[in-house]
Amino acid sequence: MTCWPPRSDPRLCVLLCCAVLAVCAAASSTGAGVCQSPGVASCTDCLCRGPQCAWCFQKDFLYGSEPSRRCDLPENLRRRGCGSEFIEQSEVKVEINATLSGTQVSPRGISITLRPGSQASFMVAVKQLQRYPLDLYYLVDVSASMQENLNHLKTVGVALSLRMTEHTSDLWLGFGSFVDKPVSPYISVHPSKINNPCSDYEIRCRPAHGFHHVLSMTGNMSEFTRVIKRQRISGNMDTPEGGLDAMLQAAVCQNAVGWRPEAKRLLLLMTDQPSHLALDSRLGGIVVPHDGQCHLENNVYTGSTRMDHPSLGQLSDKLLENNIHSVFAVEKQQYQWYEELVQLLPGSYLGKLGIFQAPNLIDLVVDAYKRLLSEVAVSVSVEDLAVSRFWVSVSPICPQGSTRKDQSCSGVQPGQTVYFNITIGQHACSADGKDNDVVVLVHPVGYNESTVVRVHSKCGCKCRPTGHCNEDVQSPCSSQELRPDHGHLKDLNIDPNRSCRADGWNVDCSSRGVCECGKCVCEQSRLGLIFGKYCEMDDFSCPYNRELLCGGHGVCVSGECVCQEGWTGESCGCPTSPTTCQSPDGFICSGQGKCVCGKCVCDDPQHSGEFCEGCRICHIKREICKNVDCSHSLKGAEHCNITCAQLVGPIEDLSERVSSGRLLGTFLSVCVLTVLCGLVVVAVSQLLMQKRARSPGGASAEGGYHCTGKDVSYIPRTNEKTVTYRRDRPPDHLLEMHIQVPKMPLGDLWQY
Repeated sequence: MTCWPPRSDPRLCVLLCCAVLAVCAAASSTGAGVCQSPGVASCTDCLCRGPQCAWCFQKDFLYGSEPSRRCDLPENLRRRGCGSEFIEQSEVKVEINATLSGTQVSPRGISITLRPGSQASFMVAVKQLQRYPLDLYYLVDVSASMQENLNHLKTVGVALSLRMTEHTSDLWLGFGSFVDKPVSPYISVHPSKINNPCSDYEIRCRPAHGFHHVLSMTGNMSEFTRVIKRQRISGNMDTPEGGLDAMLQAAVCQNAVGWRPEAKRLLLLMTDQPSHLALDSRLGGIVVPHDGQCHLENNVYTGSTRMDHPSLGQLSDKLLENNIHSVFAVEKQQYQWYEELVQLLPGSYLGKLGIFQAPNLIDLVVDAYKRLLSEVAVSVSVEDLAVSRFWVSVSPICPQGSTRKDQSCSGVQPGQTVYFNITIGQHACSADGKDNDVVVLVHPVGYNESTVVRVHSKCGCKCRPTGHCNEDVQSPCSSQELRPDHGHLKDLNIDPNRSCRADGWNVDCSSRGVCECGKCVCEQSRLGLIFGKYCEMDDFSCPYNRELLCGGHGVCVSGECVCQEGWTGESCGCPTSPTTCQSPDGFICSGQGKCVCGKCVCDDPQHSGEFCEGCRICHIKREICKNVDCSHSLKGAEHCNITCAQLVGPIEDLSERVSSGRLLGTFLSVCVLTVLCGLVVVAVSQLLMQKRARSPGGASAEGGYHCTGKDVSYIPRTNEKTVTYRRDRPPDHLLEMHIQVPKMPLGDLWQY
């Protein structure tokens, strides 16, 4: 990048590049790739990459790697071994000044700390009060064409005061007049017309003037009417008038006009012609821009012939700065011209009048007052020298029943509060690269209170306490005592590369770097980062755990993980602290196991669960033990009770357990005897039946088995049955199966 102008400070070029980098970084990505770049060689370059980047100034961090590796996301720097106290990063702070309070606007004071590429947001609340005092200043065009309109003003004061009692009980009025700049070609400079522009019409007129303050703010309506009746018209040559020039003076001359600090301020401009704009004064040979200051002497504007008309931007700033709403009362022929004008003046209201009569003017003032108070908007201004370095966005949050319109809310009722979410961001640092404070003013339009925001721009690196900022990058051979040709090294015949070899190694820099001036400069690998005093460390050749090298709890040295304190294992995935195995009762693995790699390994396979708290067999043993009758124990009741106590705990009421065991034993014995008796009866019955069947003639004589008149030889040995299965098909698709079941001979015995 070429610096311009050529003789400018070289740091300006760096800062301009920094600004471009910051904007690109914020727009492209927020990942680590934004921070890591070969072009980043210092802390300042790193922080310019974006608010998410941080710089590690720990002295031996990633020893042997390129300086750009010191710039990364804060979490990545910590994972690679950089202590939190050695990390320089962007700090975004928002502090509210609670000592300042306001009735309508809060908070009144805010402090923000930003770096290039960062931003901060805050809320400003604007409350609409019930009734406001009102200051209304009439600024009237008194050129000859306004003669009839001026006469209608004579009855406005009292009538307006009575009408405004519906909205405010404290109305003050003021009055001023204007024509145009009293120089050619705006007026005739003929001697007979300078003092009396209406001499051709044989009428006595006032001399032309840029602005004449006639009556300061007063609550005396009779005084206002008396002043209006004494006013006379004037005259000029061209059609446009000097209304904007007079408006600026009425706004900035606070003391002369008498604007009250606590009142709502309305500036009513009455004219039947358009107004001159900035640069129009060149026709009269006036080229000095307006300075925006008050220039009244004896209530007459003295700067009219020396300074140009104010620009619309300048007039807008002064109206906002002095909390003034402007109301334009114009005839319908000029309505379109002023309609475009008021769009550039915040807090302005345009009224169209068919004719300038008192009722119409009163309606216009009342409508303007109600509408301007129901619309709440804020204006945010930044110091001129800092406009290019900051950006501001405003988002209003309107109360229920109101309508959002761009950066304002309309239809706000008294007692309601409008909230504005305001975001301030920083593009770049100042040209000198120093930390500077900038004042940003958040001003609700037409309100006497505002919020002052002090933005502290941090552009330099502190690298506390004595860190490695790399602001002045030096060659690795800049130190004389490390030069290989140093006489001292020659005399001692010492190998200058010996310091690049680890103990027990005969290769320089682990064969992954070169030795320069007694220090290893590690090579760059596409697999990852190589670093360390002897280039023995990297971030790719060790096992991973949870997608992190060495589990994120160690460093990779010569292909093996060197774990941090409190971690162990091949991939540093096992915590050495047994707290992860502590069961709710406070014991390690419930006292039934050991903590291995952060998990419980039970001593007895009968135990299970995360903390070896479960044991199904133990539960069964306990139940059996509860039902054991220790009175019949071969080893004695005392030994039985001790054995059961080891399973079920201390036996506090042994007598109850023994008695319950006896009852249960008796019940079980009866059940067993009943079953045995039943089996014996069945067996005896079967034997008797078989014995009777075998005795000759015994069956017929004793009424045994009868063959219904048939001989035994004719009894079939098998039982035949034909079974027909019908499926869901027509009758011609039947399936027949022939089954033979052998019969048991009569004389065979039952087989058990």
